[in-house]
Amino acid sequence: QVQLVESGGGLVQPGGSLRLSCSVSGSVSTILHMGWYRQAPGKQRELVARMRSGDSTTYEDSVKGRFTISRDSAKNTAYLQMNSLKPADTAVYLCHVHLRVYPGTTGPVDRYWGQGTPVTVSS
Repeated sequence: QVQLVESGGGLVQPGGSLRLSCSVSGSVSTILHMGWYRQAPGKQRELVARMRSGDSTTYEDSVKGRFTISRDSAKNTAYLQMNSLKPADTAVYLCHVHLRVYPGTTGPVDRYWGQGTPVTVSS
């Protein structure tokens, strides 16, 4: 079974930095998409950053210039470098992955969510 495990969250002061990691384990043939979402109390889940098959990236407007998404395909791991953190960034951050279990380009694409890692930005 495919599992996603996030790490790197915690408590940080405003202006600080964190790096989140998302490790994908199990039977995986091809990872097509890796992204980071976040959900704050009382708010809807929102896209923070994503990277598609062609390595094109998308960022939520409020994090542009501060956050950077990257991935190591050989290790099936995605990262989110978070700099200049603000209290508004406080949320649970979740990794999201689209992948194929079997070789080929026409098989089914499965979607998985991690359990989330909390990030708190406060003095």
